[in-house]
Amino acid sequence: MAQSIGYLASQLADYRLTTAEVIYRLPDHPKILQSYIWQEFDIAPRFPVLHRFLRFWETKLDGKLYLVRVSHEALITPGEMTYCGHEFTIQ
Repeated sequence: MAQSIGYLASQLADYRLTTAEVIYRLPDHPKILQSYIWQEFDIAPRFPVLHRFLRFWETKLDGKLYLVRVSHEALITPGEMTYCGHEFTIQ
């Protein structure tokens, strides 16, 4: 429950669910590309969390980055309200 409150607070602070497809070269076979999917809450358009992850990748991992595709989605959106046209009375 506390974790979900943290997610709501981060969304209200303008964090959005961010997904990145990281395509990289295999260290032993540099002509072969492989894909890795990364997903985290981040702030668009600067994406500081993604940039921190990519710096980690470049300094600590052997697979050289080839391409990074990024998408993000706002999780808190205006709600839809539809009137049903009926009236119910509770006694």
